[in-house]
Amino acid sequence: MKKQLSIGFMLFAMFFGAGNLIFPPKLGLESGHFFWPVMIGFVLTGVGLPLVGVIVGALDKRGYEGALNEISPLYSILLLSTIYIVIGPLFSIPRTGTTAYELTVGSAIQDPGAVGLALFSLVYFALVTYISLNPTKLVDRIGSLLTPILLLIITAIVIRGFFLLGQAPQTAGNQEMFPTLPASFSNGLSEGYLTMDALGAITFSILIVNSIKLSGICDKKQLFKSVTLAALSAGALLALVYISLAFIGNHVNLSTAQMADITKNDKNLGVYLLTHISQLGYGSFGRILLGLAVTIACLTTATGLIVAVSTYFHSIVPKIPYKTFVYSFSFISFILSNLGLNQVIRMSVPVLSLIYPVAITTMLLILLAAIIPMKPFVQRVTVVCMIIFSIVDMMHRHHLLSIAGLDKLPFYSISLEWLPIALSIIIISYLMSLMTRQAPIKYQND
Repeated sequence: MKKQLSIGFMLFAMFFGAGNLIFPPKLGLESGHFFWPVMIGFVLTGVGLPLVGVIVGALDKRGYEGALNEISPLYSILLLSTIYIVIGPLFSIPRTGTTAYELTVGSAIQDPGAVGLALFSLVYFALVTYISLNPTKLVDRIGSLLTPILLLIITAIVIRGFFLLGQAPQTAGNQEMFPTLPASFSNGLSEGYLTMDALGAITFSILIVNSIKLSGICDKKQLFKSVTLAALSAGALLALVYISLAFIGNHVNLSTAQMADITKNDKNLGVYLLTHISQLGYGSFGRILLGLAVTIACLTTATGLIVAVSTYFHSIVPKIPYKTFVYSFSFISFILSNLGLNQVIRMSVPVLSLIYPVAITTMLLILLAAIIPMKPFVQRVTVVCMIIFSIVDMMHRHHLLSIAGLDKLPFYSISLEWLPIALSIIIISYLMSLMTRQAPIKYQND
């Protein structure tokens, strides 16, 4: 039990990306009286999905790469490459840079402008590149030491926030974004996607499995039980942190002038609230301490992601040196980070709405194949159909295409219209597979 809880804390540290701290306070403030529907939606996709992703990854000893190869080696490369790019240089790594900037320079100087962001990003990604080219255990040690420190700082801010704001009235909320209970739940789901942790779970679930194996647990049932326990303990802690931060945000009533300043200067509301609450509770010292801790956490996260993404692509294309990938991904991240935090987040929304249905359906297919006899035909047909549907659905939802009747599908209002489609395709393709002579999929567990 002790070992599983220890690994659960390690898993919590992996998910507890410093960039994710900005979402709960913002949601808390904007949700108003629909606080719980919003947070239930957020926790489902921001905590629940990643944990399911880790557990599903334990069904094959080779991790997702091995399980995806059962569908198609080409699909395995395409899906994992897409996920690595999305959680790497396209969105997550640039977000670490802009988050670090907003919580330090951006919160200390009234209007540093584009030059300030560019200079900060240059130094930040130069450090990321240098460390990524010379990866040592120092980065892991900093990360393992920093996570408890960052958690202590957040705990101190939350406790102080409860005392200062716990009795304050709830915010009026953003009634345009959260007008009704279903819309609030739907937007909570969408905001949970933005953490990108469900995609991250697919890439590092194998690390959790290997860590448990190194502790001496190799029996199939015990291994799965240990992974599940570790995931549940990490999830409970994550949910507690997110809901606590959101609760504080739900009781911060900003003035009209403050909101006008945030809108005028395109400041990130989540960052503003974090610095505001830490300043309110502990003065300038609290704001500086939070900024420093988050910056080091962001630097550690960015370095780990650059190393992971570069290592993966180097394994696919060994002719291209590892260093070339490091330089390339760091440069792309530097360029995108200069767009600003809000723009990086806005850009990620349509991409994630395209990838998530495919990734979640893939998780479901792997889980079902471990429970009932399932032939590769089912997985291949479902995956191809869901890729096509997700592209069309994303284009329709973001007004790039108009498909009559698509918004009439069940669960469209809560952004889950793809789920009944996926289930229908699985059932139909399963019945069709009964006429084929393929052998059922068997994952490697021994």
